[in-house]
Amino acid sequence: MQLYRGAADAVPIVLGYLPIGFAFGALGVATGLSILQAVAMSAFVFAGSAQFIALSMFGTGAAPAAVVTGTFFINLRHLLMSTALSRKVMATSRPLLGLLAFGITDETFAVAAGRRGQHHPLYMLGLEGTAYLAWVASTAAGAATGARFTAGWGLEFALPAMFIALLVAQMVEWRRAVVAVLAALMSLLGQGLIPGNWDVLLVASLAAAVGVVLERGQRDVA
Repeated sequence: MQLYRGAADAVPIVLGYLPIGFAFGALGVATGLSILQAVAMSAFVFAGSAQFIALSMFGTGAAPAAVVTGTFFINLRHLLMSTALSRKVMATSRPLLGLLAFGITDETFAVAAGRRGQHHPLYMLGLEGTAYLAWVASTAAGAATGARFTAGWGLEFALPAMFIALLVAQMVEWRRAVVAVLAALMSLLGQGLIPGNWDVLLVASLAAAVGVVLERGQRDVA
């Protein structure tokens, strides 16, 4: 039951992953990856933003070490998401926790964090597993179709468009809106002052801290 509930909650994520995964597969082949390489990246990395950034770095001739380092820093935000979700997942074995940690993405985190109460491990498996299969399958479809669909379609904007849609859906109270606006302003400032990708981790940490302070302040008032 928990497994099916998680899979059902993943349906909106799947609807977003299908076009974006297709775009990644097609752009991967256009950048020079083979079909197998594009699918393998989605299967073993499973991080949309990092994968798209890696493609752009490959396209500019960046060294493999630079690509790995850049994507590592970008995905450091998963430490924050894993920490936040660790309190919401019922106790389970360490191997299963490791598998659940692998399945955390921005979208699965948003769904799991927004759902009240403790989560059964099977719920998380249904949520993350369904999203994972959709991402890998759509990547394979895009890679097999080829790069001819990328020309003029603007598929490179698919991922930012999905993140914007997820952000808008989260704007249900003023505290979240404040954190979102503050994070945006800090990101713009950090790009000009902080080299590399350190600004991503710094802004995420500061915005999360502001959110915690606002939430605790609201509880104290209540």
